[in-house]
Amino acid sequence: MKKNLWFGGGAVMVLLLDQVTKAWILANIRLHEGFPVIEGFFNIVHVRNPGAAFGFMAGATPVFRHAFFLSVTVAAILCILYYLKSAGEKGVLPRLALFLILAGALGNLIDRLRFGEVVDFLDIYIGAYHWPAFNVADAAISSGAVLLALFLLRGKKEAAGGDPGKV
Repeated sequence: MKKNLWFGGGAVMVLLLDQVTKAWILANIRLHEGFPVIEGFFNIVHVRNPGAAFGFMAGATPVFRHAFFLSVTVAAILCILYYLKSAGEKGVLPRLALFLILAGALGNLIDRLRFGEVVDFLDIYIGAYHWPAFNVADAAISSGAVLLALFLLRGKKEAAGGDPGKV
């Protein structure tokens, strides 16, 4: 329980970082404008994403999209909170992963409630090949998903009698 408080505090910090960076973007960069940070690799931009990752469902009607994403996000948050409460001491990695996912989900949920879409601003690219723009919340969700996958893969190795490694 005490460790969850530490991770919860970290999640709040991630959520605050997400919201502060988005507030800065909204206050300082016009929509669809930006500036290079590392020429040829990384820009700060101001874009909006009405869909999910990679523009998923961006073409759906706004009412359906809004209801869908709010429902899925709230369900995911409730599942994460339930798992954190019922799982007990499963180790650092799964708790860290779940708290990162939780912080990211809350950050993007706040955007959807405020704007009906998510504010993205991190643009990574090489030449003309751009990764879809993202934000701190997206980075937290992705990092948490990778950590959770590592934990689950480690568990499968241990169950099969393989080397559990140091994850």
